[in-house]
Amino acid sequence: MDREVQFIGQSGAFLDAVERASRAAPMRRPVLVIGERGTGKELIAERLHRLSTRWQEPLVTMNCAALPETLIEAELFGHEAGAFTGATRARAGRFEEADKGTLFLDELGTLSMGAQERLLRAVEYGEVTRIGASRPIRVDVRIVAATNEDLPKMAAQNRFRADLLDRLSFEVITLPPLRVREGDIAVLADYFARRMAAELHWDAWPGFAPHVADQLEHYAWPGNVRELRNVVERAVYRWDDPSAPIGHVQFDPFESPWKPANAHAAHAPAPAPANDAPAATPLRAATHALPHALDDIADLRSAVEAHERAILEHHLGRNRYNQRQTAKALGLTYDQLRHCLKKHGLLERGQG
Repeated sequence: MDREVQFIGQSGAFLDAVERASRAAPMRRPVLVIGERGTGKELIAERLHRLSTRWQEPLVTMNCAALPETLIEAELFGHEAGAFTGATRARAGRFEEADKGTLFLDELGTLSMGAQERLLRAVEYGEVTRIGASRPIRVDVRIVAATNEDLPKMAAQNRFRADLLDRLSFEVITLPPLRVREGDIAVLADYFARRMAAELHWDAWPGFAPHVADQLEHYAWPGNVRELRNVVERAVYRWDDPSAPIGHVQFDPFESPWKPANAHAAHAPAPAPANDAPAATPLRAATHALPHALDDIADLRSAVEAHERAILEHHLGRNRYNQRQTAKALGLTYDQLRHCLKKHGLLERGQG
């Protein structure tokens, strides 16, 4: 997550978390940061370090989930040459690297019970022993740990050491998910959108259409600020008219733009005809609607494209050039319609 968005927000829940971090920063005690993915746990750890008396010393970060269990302890505490296969030389661990500074342990809940036991000793006594060594090394390290796990529940289930949890939770800072940060979604979305518009060399930022702003405000944001940034930047990047407010946003980047607007429409029974006349097949209906006599068609592709353009122009006018209503009338998604309009040079007609 970008460092410059660390303190963008005005909600009470967000400001309270930032204030708690600022108050805890000068202390030498451990701090536990809890929050969902994308809420900025690493950014809070940086704030705790930068506002501490250790700010000129190292801030060392380790993601406990990024390494296999067999390497976690060697990474944390270091090892001597020959301590295990592949250990050709001695190596300092993260505790030694962070001496006099701060050690940030992310994804704390993934540590094995054995690693937790050695971590507790390091926190309690301020000393670590490299793997393969016989003597401990004194270290002066301030611990900041983070997790999105329910550590008290894990401790009750004997999956996390209760004594380590007690030792690390001098202060617990819970970062609020974006969905409860009232008023912050609009502020953050505007920031991300303006930055992307500048990157695309737009002359001005046109803003979001009201229905898009409403969609952003009421989405659950399981990925929090990181997801919001991706969704907003993607929406601006894909928008074709920099002079018009952003009229479409896609929350799922893996959703196919050619997915039918109504997945059940293709399987729904055809409506009964209004009179007793036999219902026309789609092919027959299309044949009668062709703008050219069949015998005069020399180029099938040109005929089909002319027919497609005529249908688009007809339904745009019928729906007062509202592209969303037109897409619904034609059984297309909004993205599908805009692709067709762009192909026929009709994109400037209508509004989102």
